[in-house]
Amino acid sequence: MQILGERLRHNPHLILSVLACVAGAVAAYGAIAFRHAIDAIQFLFYGSDSEQVLSIAMHLEWWHRLLVPALGGLAVGIIIYALLPDRRAHGVADVMEACAARGARMRLRDGLVAAAASATSIGAGASVGREGPVVHLAATIASWLGQRLGLDRPQLITLLGCGVASGVAASFNAPIAGVFFALEVVVGHYGLGTFTPVVISSVIGTIITRAHFGDFPAFVVPGLEISTYYELPAFFLLGLICAGVAILFVYGTLVDRAHRRPGAHSPLGATCLRRLSGGYHCRGLPRGHRGRL
Repeated sequence: MQILGERLRHNPHLILSVLACVAGAVAAYGAIAFRHAIDAIQFLFYGSDSEQVLSIAMHLEWWHRLLVPALGGLAVGIIIYALLPDRRAHGVADVMEACAARGARMRLRDGLVAAAASATSIGAGASVGREGPVVHLAATIASWLGQRLGLDRPQLITLLGCGVASGVAASFNAPIAGVFFALEVVVGHYGLGTFTPVVISSVIGTIITRAHFGDFPAFVVPGLEISTYYELPAFFLLGLICAGVAILFVYGTLVDRAHRRPGAHSPLGATCLRRLSGGYHCRGLPRGHRGRL
């Protein structure tokens, strides 16, 4: 038994697999807490935590529909401006940068603050998804755990990928998507030493989420059939158009960031004005882009 114990202690793959279970469980509960935070904030603003935000808002007064997004934007601006060191929202790009440039080292405080800002934004009715905030939160939790345990750079990157896989799986009931997202987007390779812990973590996250919410798909896709092969060129053309729009959007954000003067506008005013404008133009159609299992 003593010899077996020594071998187990000196087996990095086994240790990393065990840590993958821990990181998967912690990240899954972080994703669940994030969803409950969104529900609580929506209940505070709209008086209900139902997914049918449009139906709820249609029964509110016009000034309520107008002010809620503005107040939510103001709260998000205060959180970002006062609590985040670089005074900007965090997301998947920060996780990728941490893996590539900082050895997967991320601050837990930044992850919690960014999650609070995102939950406030979504709960107030912003038309954004929760995948980016969940990925960032799960990554910061896994990175903090790995740093506390003194893992080296490759192990820390793998553990961060485990957290991301579990977060995506827990948020969307999609374990396979969580694995491939973590390996393709965050870790950047499919090495066997990384693949196995990431799969374990994704499975753990899925099990925990299904135990809390049940086994239901996050998005129901209607069944479609191709009536004729003449439709295939249209799909090809649609792919080209969408790719072109995506490229233009990315270049547009890069140009905007390059020409933006530091300190030209405060996120307090910017987020509040954007929400107020959106609430005015869409006051009959408030939206919150998020799903539930």
